[in-house]
Amino acid sequence: MDRYILTDAQWAKMEPFCLGKVTDRGRSGKDNRLFLEAVLWIARTGSPWRDLPAHFGKWNTVFKRYRDWVKAGVFEAIFASVNEDVDLEYAMIDGTIVKVHRHGQGAKGGLSKQSIGKSRGGMTCKILALVDSLGNLIKFRLMPGQYHDLVETKPLIEDVDFQALLADKAFDADWLIQELNERKVKVVIPPKSNRKVMRAFDTIMYKWRHLIENYFCKLKEFKRIAMRSCKTDTSFEAMIQLCASLINSR
Repeated sequence: MDRYILTDAQWAKMEPFCLGKVTDRGRSGKDNRLFLEAVLWIARTGSPWRDLPAHFGKWNTVFKRYRDWVKAGVFEAIFASVNEDVDLEYAMIDGTIVKVHRHGQGAKGGLSKQSIGKSRGGMTCKILALVDSLGNLIKFRLMPGQYHDLVETKPLIEDVDFQALLADKAFDADWLIQELNERKVKVVIPPKSNRKVMRAFDTIMYKWRHLIENYFCKLKEFKRIAMRSCKTDTSFEAMIQLCASLINSR
């Protein structure tokens, strides 16, 4: 028996955002659930699209359909739908490095057009994530692996209303502390050791930051995210959005 990933409850949340109806001709909506299972199989195993099992359909047809859905913003809509009821008593921010497989380095325009760069770990991409107080992903940004986390911090936290922000020492920057103070957000960020004046922070609340580390572990159970094989940022973002939707709706 084939082992599928989506539960009936998860499929019920995702189905309204899928393209096509059962009555449509061609690549219809009658097999949307099977199609999502095919994408999740790729995400879980990290396999090339060409190795997709035959019962999911022709691999090239499934891949083209995936790109159609990426361009139509379907995965973004699914991700947004499961994040309607977030708990923003506090939020946590952190980044994680993803090694880029050589199959993910051939996009048109070169690496400069994608969030891929050369760091000490080789060709890498970084996922900068913002999670809520339950440890569920709210937003994320992609950037080259050699970039500092603060580069994409401002666009990540804007328009998100949280009461406190938990982060490690890498986020101890004057401009960020000032912005959070202006927003009346509690700053739970330990000061760097080279500061002339040490800033106090809530050491008890800081311990909760392990939730974002736990989330990265859950996300990287999907091998297609643990090692990036997607050539374009849009494809990789969609893969993260689908896997995050699955995790957040458990």
